[in-house]
Amino acid sequence: MRIGRPGRGDIMCILGTRPEAIKLAPVILALTARGVAVTVCSTGQQRDLVDQALTDFGLAATIDLGLMRQGKTSEAFLAAAMSPLAALIIRARPALIIVQGDTVSALAGALAAAYARVPLAHVEAGLRSHAAEPFPEDLHRRLIAQIATWHFAPTRRACDALQAEGVAAAAVTLTGNPVIDALQLIETRLAGDATLRAAVAGRLPQRRAGRPLVVVTAHRRENHARMPAIAAAIASLARSHDVDLVVPMHPNPAAGAALGHRLAGVGNVALVPPLDYLAFVTLLRGARLVLTDSGGIQEEAPALGCPVLVLRDSTERPEGVAAGVAQLVGTEPATIVAAATRLIDDNAAHAAMATAVLPYGDGRAAERIAGVVAAALAA
Repeated sequence: MRIGRPGRGDIMCILGTRPEAIKLAPVILALTARGVAVTVCSTGQQRDLVDQALTDFGLAATIDLGLMRQGKTSEAFLAAAMSPLAALIIRARPALIIVQGDTVSALAGALAAAYARVPLAHVEAGLRSHAAEPFPEDLHRRLIAQIATWHFAPTRRACDALQAEGVAAAAVTLTGNPVIDALQLIETRLAGDATLRAAVAGRLPQRRAGRPLVVVTAHRRENHARMPAIAAAIASLARSHDVDLVVPMHPNPAAGAALGHRLAGVGNVALVPPLDYLAFVTLLRGARLVLTDSGGIQEEAPALGCPVLVLRDSTERPEGVAAGVAQLVGTEPATIVAAATRLIDDNAAHAAMATAVLPYGDGRAAERIAGVVAAALAA
């Protein structure tokens, strides 16, 4: 556990996973640029991945609670996080707390803020799948919405969902998603540093020239039992097409190890450890398409001109499907392979998805969020 010195009256950002770190990094930078002091508290839910992601943006956690233990369930982690977070908030008395998304860390931070009577801002508010999955993420979002004072919604659809649930329109701000800001920051950093680009390229698997690249990620809880089907689709795609497939392995053994066990030795498939964000953005930039059950990659890949096939039956990001940058394909191997084959072989179909209008914002979400937060502090 590492405890820095949170300043009384600071903004406190509570995060625990890599996606939270990536999406909150531009917000932290925008607040800091306005002269607002920010304390970054990491729960340790994905400690190493969070540290690396923050480093990619020149940031570090002020406080690391180091709460995750191998094999700990979501409910056990939530219980373990509540007391130390509550004690920290009571001691530091931040002016407000910011959480992002739908993780256990976000819910724990929101609940701790509520019990300490510190106002809460929720980044990426209002996402709804209106389906049983993803569980428990959709539950977490709805619970956080009952606590938050400020709701920073990435899309108009998210704004409408919040207001349909009774959130006052004045409490909701349409900002866009700060993941677009994050991508622009990373691409600017890579573009300006040839040495860094070379170092990042050295962390990626070797590819054969002229072969399309397909990136695959799978980790969601609802897909743990479906990993054999997803692996079968990947193996079939590798055997039937002259493509390179790269599969970054998720640290959760129910996902990463399950895929790796079934794909080890399959030709054209590179199983790689979890990639830092600089490397993953570089990988996506060169990909023909992505197969994923991730939420954030549904936003990131299209922003880089890379079509997404979503390995789920429903999504809390239906804007991407409606815009044509993503397609729901489920986990049936034949359906996955058919959809991927179309995007590999049909240049017109690929171009239609790659050039569709992105629905997730213009890269100024963090500045909009920082503006609202700074105004709240000044009030």
